[in-house]
Amino acid sequence: MHSLTFIDVFAGAGGLAEGFIVNGFKPVAHIEMNKYACDTLVSRLSYYYLKENGKLDIYQKYLKGELSREEFLKNIPESVIKSVINQTITDDNIDEIFNFIETELNEKGTPVDVLVGGPPCQAYSLVGRAVTGEKIKDDPRNFLYKLYVKFLEKFKPKVFVFENVQGLLSANNGLYLESLKKSIEAAGYTINLKVLTASDYGVLQNRKRVIIIGIRKDLPESDLYPKTVKIAHKYLVNDVFNDLPELINEPSNNNYAKEATEYCVVSGIRTNDDVLTWHIKRPINEHDKEIYRMAIDLWNNKKKRIKYTDIPTNMRTHKNQKAFLDRFKVVAANENESQTILAHLSKDGHYFIHPDIKQCRSISVREAARLQSFPDSYYFEGSRGAAFTQIGNAVPPLMSSAIAKRIKKYLEEK
Repeated sequence: MHSLTFIDVFAGAGGLAEGFIVNGFKPVAHIEMNKYACDTLVSRLSYYYLKENGKLDIYQKYLKGELSREEFLKNIPESVIKSVINQTITDDNIDEIFNFIETELNEKGTPVDVLVGGPPCQAYSLVGRAVTGEKIKDDPRNFLYKLYVKFLEKFKPKVFVFENVQGLLSANNGLYLESLKKSIEAAGYTINLKVLTASDYGVLQNRKRVIIIGIRKDLPESDLYPKTVKIAHKYLVNDVFNDLPELINEPSNNNYAKEATEYCVVSGIRTNDDVLTWHIKRPINEHDKEIYRMAIDLWNNKKKRIKYTDIPTNMRTHKNQKAFLDRFKVVAANENESQTILAHLSKDGHYFIHPDIKQCRSISVREAARLQSFPDSYYFEGSRGAAFTQIGNAVPPLMSSAIAKRIKKYLEEK
């Protein structure tokens, strides 16, 4: 039997794909418009290639800065690098993308088992609607699902996974969702829709996402969602912070401060082979630092969230004092889950303040990645802002893995 395969569209930094790869699926192609996210995908695929071939030391040298990217990629087959397609999917270039994928499939002699992906969700997001109002109706990203459907029509995978924000359910009074459903059914698939919560699958984060799973109509119908019984555990958000060095005056090096926490081990976030990267803090001015201290003190001692109107008048810099009053928020160290990690982290860290008042900072890139359940071996390419954006937009790999595991069982049994 051939290895199960998948195509990853609107791939982002690969959070959704990661869950399938760790469950033995082989990617045929990843298509993504963002250059930094594509570089991240290439690095991740390189990690797997080197690991499978007993050459993980090359990857470690790259993370430590002992190899340039050019030197690093000389060790990676061209086929691995070319499987990441840095293009914006459009009606004009979709046939070109199809041709590349068809060539790959013909060479491997395999069909496509699964299509995965989540078209950019800003056009469906409740926050986006609040900021842009009626203009959001004209956003071309509202209709990217039509391009997703074209992949279904072309490659006819046995199963597909479509991921998006909860705002998809109500966008344009539900008309986008109805149109999506009709298009998918016309392409030959039965579909199911559920809102999944990341914390149900071991992610220490309160993140909810719409997951649509479809099965080709010639195949037996089945419930392909992983069990949604909440995992009972003793782990706390602090378990992603505890083994990392404090960030006070100096940037972090590649060394951990302590042994891995139990959570980081059982979740697969940290292994003995890892090199610590991206544990760096964002600069902060004295004005914001003082507000952070107030927010941390109020949360740690009274379990109360600071409101913008709680800040002394002379320290308020925003005129709007009726909306977004929770713009400063501490990550709750002693709870089972954090607030949802957002791409807005690339702009500022006010909504993700580290709970340690001594450090008085927002969370690092690595801490954000861990709260999304990305393993420490996952390296994000680009600037700090680019890394935060990639992380905030991603599907948590632990949640993706649960979905992939259930789909794999179905495909192997049918």
